[in-house]
Amino acid sequence: MTMPAGLETDAARLREAMTKTLATDGILADPAWYQAVEAVPRHRFVPGFYLPADERDGRGMTVWEPVTAELDYGRWLTAAYSDSTLITQFDGDEVDWKQPTVRHGGAPTSSSTLPSLVLRMWADADLAEGHTVLEIGTGTGYSTALACEYLGSDNLTSIEVDPRRLETAANALFGLGYTPTLAVADGLYGYWPEAPFDRIVAACSFRAVPPALIAQTRPGGKILLTLSGWLYGYARVLLTVEGDGAAEGQLLSGTVSFMSARTHAAPTFGNPAHWAAGLSETGRKAKHSPERITAATEEAFHLRFLAQSAAPDAQMTTVGEVVHLIDVITGSAAILTPDDGTWQVRQGGPVKLWDRIETVLSAYDAAGRPGPETFRLHVYDGGQHLRHPQMPGLPLPRP
Repeated sequence: MTMPAGLETDAARLREAMTKTLATDGILADPAWYQAVEAVPRHRFVPGFYLPADERDGRGMTVWEPVTAELDYGRWLTAAYSDSTLITQFDGDEVDWKQPTVRHGGAPTSSSTLPSLVLRMWADADLAEGHTVLEIGTGTGYSTALACEYLGSDNLTSIEVDPRRLETAANALFGLGYTPTLAVADGLYGYWPEAPFDRIVAACSFRAVPPALIAQTRPGGKILLTLSGWLYGYARVLLTVEGDGAAEGQLLSGTVSFMSARTHAAPTFGNPAHWAAGLSETGRKAKHSPERITAATEEAFHLRFLAQSAAPDAQMTTVGEVVHLIDVITGSAAILTPDDGTWQVRQGGPVKLWDRIETVLSAYDAAGRPGPETFRLHVYDGGQHLRHPQMPGLPLPRP
């Protein structure tokens, strides 16, 4: 299909509207970022993407509808200039955007992150003129283009683990005159050829702060990344590098999540029923409800990360009303079953998973339910510890 003659005019109009909305929402307080959003044509980075349908399918799975200019020009361009995340890849598989098909379920593995979050990340990284920056996770290249506008292409290195994703992003970036250093590389190891950096910003999440990133950051430089894990608890952290493999910083507020670095993704755990079959028939009344870490609230989002610090190898899934915790590393498991307004818990294996989580939840309550910004993260010699003055037991030691 030949693009409509008025594409660039339509795009400029929608981009101006998006820029003004972001400014009204307080996202674009810095005039330089305002100019960057005005200048970068997001539609050039997302020729095709998926959006969720209004209803799930008969099996309860999300129905993902492909959106391209050929399929629906108006929907495609409007979405490209909305403050929305646009999914561009599932399960690591490239899409044939000339003949895309509807998908049922699947795990998103690449996207164009919503612009407000991209800008928030760049702002939180405390960039300044002359800084050299490593971006981990090029994705579609839209975030990279914004940083090029702000810093200049010569100061930016962007790496992407998926060579096909990087090729697509590079074509869009170079086609618009942006020339950052681009490389196929695993963010877990940073990018030594261009180090050291003044700032490192990751658009993916890690289970722990990679030592290579600290080693590649100048003393006094900063690293902004998202910590996550197999419970899908998330926390953003801004670290200041001290040298000798050490860094310290604080958690940031908000409910931000990013896809896991592919090497940090959770392993499969099989059939939850097999794990439950090995547990004793007797249990106890749970001190805390699992809803404390699963509810759609900002506090639950924070608590899920704290729970994860206590049981870092646990995964959680719900079958019917029963909540399963499974640890494939130690062979431990726990199940929580609703019982007349309370919950019964049964556990097995060397690690009492729900005991550990309850210990953290109780300590959190006793400390007055402190927010994320009151926690500090200390990284040293490849290890890391989350600390809070009223919660000295964080994190609980592994067995």
